[in-house]
Amino acid sequence: QVQLVESGGGLVQAGGSLRLSCAASGRTFSSYAMGWFRQAPGKEREFVAAISWSGGSTYYADSVKGRFTISRDNAKNTVYLQMNSLKPEDTAVYYCAADTVVADRRPYEYDYWGQGTQVTVSS
Repeated sequence: QVQLVESGGGLVQAGGSLRLSCAASGRTFSSYAMGWFRQAPGKEREFVAAISWSGGSTYYADSVKGRFTISRDNAKNTVYLQMNSLKPEDTAVYYCAADTVVADRRPYEYDYWGQGTQVTVSS
């Protein structure tokens, strides 16, 4: 069992930056692939970024590639999402998730989810 708690969301102007954190409980964090997803009002949850258990492989949605960076610190049981050059269309609730198998773009492959943190980008 893994519990995930996101933090770091907030209100930022377009062009600004935020860093989201996702703290995980449990001693097996380093064995999980981790992902970030987001969901805007009236839209389906969409993939943002994912990272392998070792941190050696990362994956990004085309819409955030070059602007967002996913990373993890297994010693701190934490995964991060550094978001730069934010746009109003990045506004959403951001969720982190843990996958017991591999890093994946499909939300239904993930086993554990956090409660989400709101990111609002004003124009």
